[in-house]
Amino acid sequence: MRADLLRLFGLWRDRRGWLAAGAVVATLSALAGIALLTLAGRAVADGVAPAAIFAGGAAAFLWLRPVAVLRPVLRYLDRLVSHAATFRALADTRVWFFRRLAERLPAGVGFRRTGDLLGRLVSDIDALDRVYLGALLPAVAALSVVVAVALVLGAISPLLALMVAAPLALALLLPPLLAPGAAEAGRRVAAAQGSLRAAVVDPLTGIEDTLASGAEGLAAQRVAQEGSTLARAQRLLARRGAWGGAAGSVLTQAAMLGAIAWGLAGGAEVAGVVLGLFLATAAAETLGLMPRAGAALAAAGASARRLFEAADAIPPVTEPAAPAEMPKGFAIRLEDVRFAWSPDRPAVFDGLTLEIPEGARLALLGPSGAGKSSLAALLLKLAAPQGGRILLGDVDIATLPADRLRARIACLTQDARLFDDSIEDNLRIAKPDAEEAALWRALDAAGIGELVRTLPEGLKTRCGEAGLRFSGGQARRLALARVLLSEAPVLILDEPAAGLDPDTERAFLETLAEATAGRSVILITHRLIGVERPTRILRLAGGRALPAMG
Repeated sequence: MRADLLRLFGLWRDRRGWLAAGAVVATLSALAGIALLTLAGRAVADGVAPAAIFAGGAAAFLWLRPVAVLRPVLRYLDRLVSHAATFRALADTRVWFFRRLAERLPAGVGFRRTGDLLGRLVSDIDALDRVYLGALLPAVAALSVVVAVALVLGAISPLLALMVAAPLALALLLPPLLAPGAAEAGRRVAAAQGSLRAAVVDPLTGIEDTLASGAEGLAAQRVAQEGSTLARAQRLLARRGAWGGAAGSVLTQAAMLGAIAWGLAGGAEVAGVVLGLFLATAAAETLGLMPRAGAALAAAGASARRLFEAADAIPPVTEPAAPAEMPKGFAIRLEDVRFAWSPDRPAVFDGLTLEIPEGARLALLGPSGAGKSSLAALLLKLAAPQGGRILLGDVDIATLPADRLRARIACLTQDARLFDDSIEDNLRIAKPDAEEAALWRALDAAGIGELVRTLPEGLKTRCGEAGLRFSGGQARRLALARVLLSEAPVLILDEPAAGLDPDTERAFLETLAEATAGRSVILITHRLIGVERPTRILRLAGGRALPAMG
């Protein structure tokens, strides 16, 4: 857990200014509470024993008002600055985690559960706020309070300072003492939260299949089971926190008893007892957060571990340490390529050799499972071959940066996704700096420009989740416009008309043939309907590319 938390702080190093400011304000807020109770104690002590060791009770009353005003101001700033620091740090963590996932899941979620990854990206990262807000800040504030109490009471009597501050100091040790025992409970809570989210999200993602097969009852039963598991884990963690809270209360009460015991011993001054009680009461507010900090630290550590487990998975394709220069040409050649998605799965390609000259229009046919989509993944460096090599303009793509390679090779997949954003923003995914005129040219080339012009909001029209605002053919044309906007000289069209009715399919493929003129095109499909106009037709079979038979 310690290593994970230290690594987490490393991710937050760019926010150290905000984090330090939050710690400073939290300390000042806690010390303002001590100052307020110190002044009140002095004033009361002066009233109880005018001839006591205190002088200046009237002055204490005068200072009470400004400190009483300052205290809520500092508390407000404490919440404002510390939460601003936390939100910024968590935002950085989400971006870092997303980028790590993108590197490790370039071909999609695959064998990982969508709900579980969503849980790690949302709830596990949200839980990390407990490291700063629930553990670090309370610890810094509590330490400053204990030191202040010891100094104030030490000026009266070292013995009084010891009897009051010692139990408070012991409360500072509760988080590291309780954290190891709570770590396992925190791990169970984090894992159970991920499982519950997966149990909810997965059936909803495939809701049509769930309902069609009458599996909603089983899905609900699984949600109930995972919910019960999470509740048990949370109860265990809550018990750990409750025991810590009880221990903290005992220690703060012990500090108050220490002040009273000092007063009962040897005829000590009543004024010192009063001040000791006031300061012990003031410290209880800050130190009361410390016992639960151990449970918070354990829960945050478990969430950090889950994040790092996913983020540290070995990426399927590693970036070259010394990238080669991008070639001028864009001819593609595969030489004796051998590839399988994993060692325990059958080989997809076994000695695949293929050449695609510049400007060629290759139709690649084959049934499902023949490796058509696997070829697209290899060309885009979403996967890497175990043998052979793939060349772009006589340069092995293994030596090229993936982002620059994908600027040369664009892909329109059979399930090309439109995001719940405007048409304009969906298109700009391919080219963020594209001018509006370029967007319209791409839409017109894809045969969807006129429709967009008729929409009341035009380019600002939202597409809806997964493009549900539009029909299947319209959504496919918008996705084509996005690909055309990229200006990549090589286009991979992976089953681009899948799921369309025959008339829409024919119209779309005719548009496709016209819009992609002048580029190299790799059309991956299981059949041709006669409008594609390929210059070469190959069929994938047995892991090799063979000339298609009549």
